[in-house]
Amino acid sequence: MNLWVLMGLFIVLPLLELSVLMQVHDWLGLGRTLFLVFFTGVVGATAARAQGISVIRRIQQDMVLGNLPAPGMIEGVMVLAAGLMLMTPGLITDAAGFLLLVPAVRAALRGWLRARFEKAIRVQTLRR
Repeated sequence: MNLWVLMGLFIVLPLLELSVLMQVHDWLGLGRTLFLVFFTGVVGATAARAQGISVIRRIQQDMVLGNLPAPGMIEGVMVLAAGLMLMTPGLITDAAGFLLLVPAVRAALRGWLRARFEKAIRVQTLRR
């Protein structure tokens, strides 16, 4: 991970989260804003748990059938990331976490990651 990505994660993202929370506070008030953050965390954690159990079952089925569970493992990592984002206070990370809980979004992201890894492998192979 390069320095700019880390700076974005640890400096820019929290500042954006604070800005959004302050705007929501102005719109809804303190109590409702705190409730919204708490509610999205609880609902998100519950949804992530359910999705995680579903992914684990698919991985187990693949293993019983003798198939490589790589797609399920990647989905499991994405569901774990979604759960972490949803437990992080903030509405931007909650939105990203909820998006990762949508199976179609995970499938599209998995396809994009696969294409990117395949390209990196081809480039690395050509360099040798």
